[in-house]
Amino acid sequence: MNSPDLILPEKLLGILFKSPNATAIYSGEEITILSANEAMLNFWGKDRKVLGKTFIDALPELSGQPFFEILQRVWHSGETYLAKDYPAVLEIDGEFKNFYFDFEYKAIHDENGKIAYILHTAFEVSDRIAAKNLIYEKSKAEEQLTRDLGELNEEYQITNEELLSINSKLENANKELVQFKNKLQHLNHTLTESEDRFRSLVEHSPVAMASLKGIDFEIDVVNDAILEIWGKDRSVVGLPLVKAMPEIEEQNFLNILREVYASGKPFYGKEHKTKLTINGNSVERYLNFVYKPISNSDGTSNAIMIVATDVTDQVNSRETVTEINTRLQIAMDASSLGSTEVELATGIMQSSDVFKRNYGFSPEEEFKYSDLFEAMFPEHRERVKGLVQEAMRTNGIYKTEYPIRWRDGSVHWIEAHGRPRYDENGNPDRMVGMTADITEKKLFDQRKDDFLSIASHELKTPLTILKASIQLLGRLRNEHFTETHIKLIDQSAKSVETMVTLIDELLNMSRMNEDQLQLEKTNFNLYDMLSKSGDHIRMEGKYDIIIKGDQNLSVYADENRIDQVVINFINNAVKYASQSKEIHIKIEELKDRIKISVQDFGEGIDAKIQPHLFDRYYRADHSGKSYSGLGLGLYICSEIIKKHDGEIGVESTLGEGSTFWFTLPV
Repeated sequence: MNSPDLILPEKLLGILFKSPNATAIYSGEEITILSANEAMLNFWGKDRKVLGKTFIDALPELSGQPFFEILQRVWHSGETYLAKDYPAVLEIDGEFKNFYFDFEYKAIHDENGKIAYILHTAFEVSDRIAAKNLIYEKSKAEEQLTRDLGELNEEYQITNEELLSINSKLENANKELVQFKNKLQHLNHTLTESEDRFRSLVEHSPVAMASLKGIDFEIDVVNDAILEIWGKDRSVVGLPLVKAMPEIEEQNFLNILREVYASGKPFYGKEHKTKLTINGNSVERYLNFVYKPISNSDGTSNAIMIVATDVTDQVNSRETVTEINTRLQIAMDASSLGSTEVELATGIMQSSDVFKRNYGFSPEEEFKYSDLFEAMFPEHRERVKGLVQEAMRTNGIYKTEYPIRWRDGSVHWIEAHGRPRYDENGNPDRMVGMTADITEKKLFDQRKDDFLSIASHELKTPLTILKASIQLLGRLRNEHFTETHIKLIDQSAKSVETMVTLIDELLNMSRMNEDQLQLEKTNFNLYDMLSKSGDHIRMEGKYDIIIKGDQNLSVYADENRIDQVVINFINNAVKYASQSKEIHIKIEELKDRIKISVQDFGEGIDAKIQPHLFDRYYRADHSGKSYSGLGLGLYICSEIIKKHDGEIGVESTLGEGSTFWFTLPV
């Protein structure tokens, strides 16, 4: 939930629509585009001229594609439509292009349960689809390469066995020398052909491959694919690997190659982070690779085959998805949204930390389905269970509110909604849910109701007195002017003044709610303004208002609004600390601020209620006494000071008095 004291809903909506997540809002059976953020307009290849148009008129290139029909079904049924890896053809800069999206069409209901809007959110996943296709093609190529390498290795084994046989026969019989020489020539020819085939296989392989020869890992055979990964050309052939690529010397590759060469065991690297120098620039890449030793007949290694795949795009895509999920989780945490998934058969819940905290549990504690209903007030349990059952029966979404009691005894309100998920047989086996703690909203609604009751009472009281005074004056209009007339006129004037004050507070409140509280700033002398504030108190002669501080200090602010704040502080000092005959106003110049304080020497304010004094509608009994008012005065003061980029506060000790203060920037 958004706190209107911190950020207004309109501003919040503006911020959210600057999100990189594509968002649009539609309405009506014709699917009229009400709003779309920049990310969605970029997906469409459109500008803001499409706002107010129907979906078909704004995006004619989507005619013949299923999106409009899906939107109409959502509008009529109210059921959310989710799609993953969904293809779409869009016109971008006059050219039709293929894209893939994950998107959601979600029906938004008004307070009467009627569908008012459709919320469209989308993420482009074209890169993910392309990455999947690329991985599939590379996988097929690797499988073919493995088969070819196996056949080639068998040919090497056969050749080695034949050479051993020939050597044995040569030692035993010189008479077979001619035959042996012929066979040797034949075998050498076969070996040459095999080596040529090996080189051709490596050089024409779609997978990055290279062969390193000897303990110095001399580059023997390479193909274009691995040269592209390395950022080198064929001039590196014949060079030791460390001379061809000096940037790897500080990395772990040489140690791995030495271990493979010595042990004869292959090494498999997965998403290995690599720093390479390409065109004089250092770049980072992620590689899947295999170091496969090639052995002599005696089993010792004489070369190492490298097979590599550049998976940088896949890793970056996965990290992007992870970042998006992290942002989503941050957004949910920031808005106090908790999520959970319940196994209906076991009652086991996989819940987020926020979800557990909404029910008074710590993140490390186990939280079961039964714990949820145990926390719920008993009179709401059957109703909520019924909504869950109905959602499972209709594959719909349930949404409800209910009070809960934490284990510490405190009462909270929960807003919950969820939807079932089904197994392969179509039976509901899980329930996915979201919750938000709306306790503050409920308390605000209650305070608002209390405020309306108080406002009615407070306005009725002076109005009743005014009416009675006028009626009495009417009866006495033919009589001579007496003290009774004066008393009734004074009483009427006081009632009118009270009503004007109450109405001013209501008007100021209304302006602030609509963000229409305007400031008219000027440069003025602060001491002169304070000298005039509270003249209505000075005229009574009961209280001394003493001003201390720099008499030449000027500020740039709305003089009338600042005077309004000071008068409110002075009135409160008279109202709540009537026994304090002195009221001190102090001016202080701080580093980059000016501080104004109004101090009384009355009974003081309990520390427990001080944090709430500037809340909207807050009216606290003061030392067991009840006072009139709407509970808006200090709240309005705080909003005025916030508009000036200042701070406001109170310091008070029981039995010693109170000091209300605010600051203004220099």
